[in-house]
Amino acid sequence: MAEKRKITVAYGDGIGPEIMQATLDILFAAGANIETEVIEIGEKVYKKGISTGIAPESWDSLRRTKVFLKAPITTPQGGGFKSLNVTTRKTLGLYANVRPCRSYYPYVDTNFPLTDMVIIRENEEDLYAGIEHQQTDEVIQALKLISKPGSEKIIRFAFEYAKAYNRKKVTCMTKDNIMKQADGLFHKIFNEVAQEYPTIETNHMIIDIGSAIIADRPHSLDVVVTENLYGDIISDIAAQVTGSVGLGGSANIGPDVAMFEAIHGSAPDIAGLDIANPSGIINAAVMMLVHINQSEVAEKIQNAWLKTVEDGIHTSDIYGKNSARKVWTSEFAKEVILRLGQTPTQLRAVKYDQNVVMDLSKMSKKPKAKKELVGLDVFLDWDKDGRDPGKLGEQLKKADTKQLKLNLITNRGVAVYPEGHPETFCSDHWRCRYYPEKEGTVIQNEQVIELLAKINEAGFDFIKTEHLYYFDGERGYSLGQGE
Repeated sequence: MAEKRKITVAYGDGIGPEIMQATLDILFAAGANIETEVIEIGEKVYKKGISTGIAPESWDSLRRTKVFLKAPITTPQGGGFKSLNVTTRKTLGLYANVRPCRSYYPYVDTNFPLTDMVIIRENEEDLYAGIEHQQTDEVIQALKLISKPGSEKIIRFAFEYAKAYNRKKVTCMTKDNIMKQADGLFHKIFNEVAQEYPTIETNHMIIDIGSAIIADRPHSLDVVVTENLYGDIISDIAAQVTGSVGLGGSANIGPDVAMFEAIHGSAPDIAGLDIANPSGIINAAVMMLVHINQSEVAEKIQNAWLKTVEDGIHTSDIYGKNSARKVWTSEFAKEVILRLGQTPTQLRAVKYDQNVVMDLSKMSKKPKAKKELVGLDVFLDWDKDGRDPGKLGEQLKKADTKQLKLNLITNRGVAVYPEGHPETFCSDHWRCRYYPEKEGTVIQNEQVIELLAKINEAGFDFIKTEHLYYFDGERGYSLGQGE
């Protein structure tokens, strides 16, 4: 017999221990050739004063096994605690989140019986970079970071996934009508990569209408690729409209390590009651088995699970008019085990290809763009003179240098000087944009330092600066609303 594949397991918090035990019982009963290394994560670790929610020695297990089956955890509110899910994904480079959303109608009630879609979400950047600053008494900034390599990796993953699993269409969702730089980059790279997959249909949707389509016509979508925050939101919408968030499992894939988990939380309000649905973590474990090349066992478990659902053996969250019997968490696991080796007769049985190949090695190689500094945004904390933009502008103009002149002032992104509108509400946070007198002139950092010194001498509290660049002659920053 082949050597057992070691995996790292965390029982988590809340309902985590119950649903994980149910899942492991099924895995071993089905003959999964695995050996578990158990680590402690989550609430108990946080309470030991470890703000990451995971002890340093636990990372050693993850690096050793490279496979993580994780139950939900509870992140304490406040206190500087960071989400362990985000920490794990970013630390281990788990850049691709894969969430299948399939209908199990009529056994699980849904208005969308034909749904069979996969949401592929970028996992490392966007607003989930978690970079936030309070800059004034009234304004907090969150940085949205979108990179070329991060975008290309997840977009290539989506196309390779579609190719490997015989999917016909990939839909990109962004908000590039507003975030023309960040989301515009994601959309641009999607169009470029799509040209390498001519047999796969492609389209793009603005995320708001895309979310509406998921809520209204999810069967019209196949594979969806999107950024981190959007993907987090729409994957829960998709799971809910197909029946229940409690059924959804997900995979988090990186170059070396992969993590598999249910998409729902730890539900502490029902912890210990033996009523939670273990299906999310069961379906995640099936994805794990496919990942570690134990597809036959994955098929056996998935088809037994489908047969159990088809037979109307349901936990309370999905119990309804087409249910035959309501069962406990542990009972549900026993019923799945009883059906190992069986296949559903009404629901579509699964068959996993033993030789799924995804080529994720290719990345575009382009020469580095020529970068030219052509302006500066200086952000101020200013709460004087009734917050009159005109008075602020008049005072700031006195700090102009020979090279850099005040061009406009915006407040919360809206231009308020030199030609603002009295109806515009102004906070205490101001963006002051400076350009050279001659448009397009390249400036140097020494000139930036000179300007900041004069602004400081004039008594202004500058809290942040942003350099304004051109890359290969194209503007690399957004215009102010009204500029």
